[in-house]
Amino acid sequence: MENRPNKSRNAVFFLSGLMLLTACRPDIPMVNLGIDNTYAVARMKSLILHPEFPGSRYIWTTIDSAGNQSVFSTDRDLIFCSEKTGDFHFRLQIEDEANPYTHEVTISVWEEEVAYSPYISKVFEYCPAPGQFVNLMPAYETGDTYADMLKKTEESIAGTNDVMISLGAYGGYVTFGFDHSVVNVPDQYDFKIYGNAFYAADNPIPDNPDSGGSSEPGIVMVSFDRNGNGIPDDAWYELAGSEYYKPSTRHHYGIAYERPDPAKPATPHPAIPAITDTSYIRFVDSEGKTSYIQRNVYHGQNYYPLWTNDSVLYFEGTKIADNAVDVSGNGSYYILYAYDWGYADNHPNEVADKASFNIEWAVDGNGKAVHLPCIDFVRVYTGVSQSCGWLGETSTEISKAEDLHVENQKKVENQKKKH
Repeated sequence: MENRPNKSRNAVFFLSGLMLLTACRPDIPMVNLGIDNTYAVARMKSLILHPEFPGSRYIWTTIDSAGNQSVFSTDRDLIFCSEKTGDFHFRLQIEDEANPYTHEVTISVWEEEVAYSPYISKVFEYCPAPGQFVNLMPAYETGDTYADMLKKTEESIAGTNDVMISLGAYGGYVTFGFDHSVVNVPDQYDFKIYGNAFYAADNPIPDNPDSGGSSEPGIVMVSFDRNGNGIPDDAWYELAGSEYYKPSTRHHYGIAYERPDPAKPATPHPAIPAITDTSYIRFVDSEGKTSYIQRNVYHGQNYYPLWTNDSVLYFEGTKIADNAVDVSGNGSYYILYAYDWGYADNHPNEVADKASFNIEWAVDGNGKAVHLPCIDFVRVYTGVSQSCGWLGETSTEISKAEDLHVENQKKVENQKKKH
């Protein structure tokens, strides 16, 4: 009988030996890293790279054309977003006692096919607190639903439109986004929000700052669309303005407004005829204080959002100290002083650096700084709770917002073409 080699048995021995050799080499990962070598993405669009390998530390470094390296991030995930085109090179180092790993990635950023707009493209939420301009800016019409009011808000402040909307008293807010991600460019202002703040022509108290006038500061929050679903349901971060860390600022402050009873008799102000009802809309805050949104003779419509069926409207956030001073002493003349920086509708629009915002100011709910390479959503809410006599409650107003890097990049490109 011919002695032929057993091919099946030899194959088994070969595979067993290969598995044994592989098992003895800890430097060969048994799972896929989950990251490719190259990626392509449009500018001002985010890309998230998530390494599947476990490690005690993750270090992402950038590599320039000369081979120089600098640490870009020590987070596990790389969140990348650039306002410039070109190739960007990264090296990932995963520190792990059993299986350290190094991987290099190139991200090619290309020009968008359709030029981005620097202005708001979509309004996601419009939830004003009660106020004298609510149901007027934008105008409510009988039968309007929340969707109708959201559309009217978007038509007011999106694109090149520049029509003022009111957020009502403390806590009322609007949420909007652009047709791209707003990039966090180091040491630069990233976006601007337009309001109707102004400085007074005459200041009856010469020793007070020149920035007195009408400042109705709105707190600004930002969010990154981490889950990529295009809606603002990810974590929110406050942009910590000049008042954020001051003892007079209240964090995690809450307020509840009650729908006004149309049958309740009005209580006119005994000394200020312009105030027709001092107890119009009752509210209670998280510190146990009860007060009212007063009604005045200049606005006779309902101050409570008429498109909602809610009997109570609750808002929560940061509240900064009152900025209004009754310089007359009798409620006839108020000056609302601007805070230094970091709030919407706080300084006039022409004071560009005071009306602009830096994503680098972002903090989490505990006041800890957070680095966001880019953001996709912006929320603005009225940041003070105060009444100013015949002027009524303080309410933040905005008319539009602008990504400052879209215009800047266009200027750079135009300059290159000229040369």
